[in-house]
Amino acid sequence: MENQSYKNHARVHPLYHYVLTIFILGSLGTAVTYFIGALIEWRNINLAVVLLLMAGSLVMIFVLVRIYPLKAQDRAIRAEENLRHYVLTGKLLDQRLSARQIVALRFASDEELPALSAKAAENNWSTKEIKKEITNWRGDYYRI
Repeated sequence: MENQSYKNHARVHPLYHYVLTIFILGSLGTAVTYFIGALIEWRNINLAVVLLLMAGSLVMIFVLVRIYPLKAQDRAIRAEENLRHYVLTGKLLDQRLSARQIVALRFASDEELPALSAKAAENNWSTKEIKKEITNWRGDYYRI
């Protein structure tokens, strides 16, 4: 597997991000078009409403299927990074760090983590700023 860096760390799953996205958006577009046509002709309104509700449900499921695992992973990463920081420094991570900042700090090497986490908390760096400051990148190959 290729070494991760700032330039290539984002993960894309073509089946989910491209194929399923097109299917879901196509279903929603078709349902909306059918609903508008049914309203204009004043026929099959019930079917149009059901199709629209089903397409809307698919969109919600599509979003939640992505969000829930990421939130669970964020919690695990926050615990892992807190433990790693504690092992390295004897102190937990600064409370001012947000979950997103801690998730970004996971890419920092053990040597960089203490100083980088302190700077990120002091300056309230964005995740992008944190990642750009990392010189010795530590890959996360398990993130979905």
